[in-house]
Amino acid sequence: MKNQLFDILTILTVIHFISIGGLALYGLHRIWMLFCWFKNRKEEQNQLHFGQNQISYFKSRDFVADYPLVTVQVPLYNEHLVAARIIDAVASFCWQKDKLEIQILDDSSDATSSIVKKRVKYWSEKGVLIYAIFRKNRDGYKAGALQNGLKQSKGEFIAVFDADFIPSSDFLEKTIPHFYPQNFEDNQDSSSENIGMVQTCWGFLNSKYSWLTRLQALLLSPHFGIEHKIRFTKNLFFNFNGTAGVWRKKAIESAGGWQDDTVTEDLDLSYRAQLAGWQFLYLDDVVVPSELPVTLSDFRSQQERWSKGSIQTAKKILPRLIASPLPLSVKIESIAHLMANFCWLLGFIVTMTLYPVILYRIGIGMYQVLWVDIPLFSLSAGAILTYYFVYSTITRQTHALIALPILPIISIGLAPCFALSVLKGAFQRGGVFKRTPKFGITDTLSIKPFRSFNYQIVNNLLLNIPLFIYSLMPIIFTWQRETWLAIPFLSLFSLGFLVVVLNDLLHIDFSPIKR
Repeated sequence: MKNQLFDILTILTVIHFISIGGLALYGLHRIWMLFCWFKNRKEEQNQLHFGQNQISYFKSRDFVADYPLVTVQVPLYNEHLVAARIIDAVASFCWQKDKLEIQILDDSSDATSSIVKKRVKYWSEKGVLIYAIFRKNRDGYKAGALQNGLKQSKGEFIAVFDADFIPSSDFLEKTIPHFYPQNFEDNQDSSSENIGMVQTCWGFLNSKYSWLTRLQALLLSPHFGIEHKIRFTKNLFFNFNGTAGVWRKKAIESAGGWQDDTVTEDLDLSYRAQLAGWQFLYLDDVVVPSELPVTLSDFRSQQERWSKGSIQTAKKILPRLIASPLPLSVKIESIAHLMANFCWLLGFIVTMTLYPVILYRIGIGMYQVLWVDIPLFSLSAGAILTYYFVYSTITRQTHALIALPILPIISIGLAPCFALSVLKGAFQRGGVFKRTPKFGITDTLSIKPFRSFNYQIVNNLLLNIPLFIYSLMPIIFTWQRETWLAIPFLSLFSLGFLVVVLNDLLHIDFSPIKR
């Protein structure tokens, strides 16, 4: 029996250190991204100047024919608090009226549909070509709505906006020119004809609303400011973010259209389009404000979908991409990109195997054990924290930087749910597209989110409470052996689970249970 236990502990120890090694590789990739960002930070991208020149070109011409027909798609599902806002925003675009088509793709089952009808009627009477498409079911969820609208669209270009975004009236003037050759008169730059998608940067309407929105701003800002920029400038694959971007219709169609076999239809289409030879552009200086989830439950649901969907996309796309004649650099970075969420599983494994690993090596002494574990863990965690700290400091996003100390704690607490999503992504095809609730909250306008009885929160509590109790065992073990210096390090894991558990308890309404 002792030999069998020893063998199990040996296996768990090996898995533990392999997982730490995987996290360290992820951290090194972050540092590489940061290094590339420093190297390219002062270099101006020609595409940005080119875009400004083209804007001037459009405004200086008198011929309506110079304006291509653009279809704007706004997919909605029960967005009654923000539906009118996004409809008014896209209907106010500065573009030739007869060259602008707006589709409101409404799958709602609540009061949103009546709001949509009123705003569509209002703008139609003002001469805007806008109409709503109501489906009897949610087949394919967002991907299904977009594909259904695409079949009915007439535009050469397709702009997509989620309900929580507020594009400025000159959005199309800032993006559409990038699809065209620089010199219209000579029409020599044929490479621009191969541009399939232009993605803009996300801004955040409510980044200062709470510690959670500050944390999300901390996480998302480098995604655009570093990841998108570096992948774009180095001719690597990057993705359309599902909103605040414009597609060439031919690019969508030639890549196979919107498909619902993953829950990240935007990431999936992005890779299929780039594999088909289309080029993507990223505009860092065009910022579209958006609303961040304001409850931990909504944030967790969103991240679970992203984690699951990225692994589904990796499973679907990577075999084809690896077998393609693309450069090795594109393949390596694509693997790192699509498999990044696998780190949630690695982090959860590290947490769960920490106690067995301590037991396995207790013979060499507790301090000797921790002199190995703490530096290794700090190496991976430190690299990731450095990535966010440096970017937020240099870009002077102090409001987001405040949330940096929370990041390792909340990451530990959320890792079990995200790790489960990663496993689902590896073994499941498609799934329910869980919409992230929007409340119309900004830094200057606060609306208290609705509390409800959420079975998903209950399931998370049933998962995290036992994990919190389990995470206390290493602390008790080291306390009994008076290894005081180890306790702060081990307490991080317990604190992570405790914070998530308390937050869930505070934000759930148990009243339906009493009925």
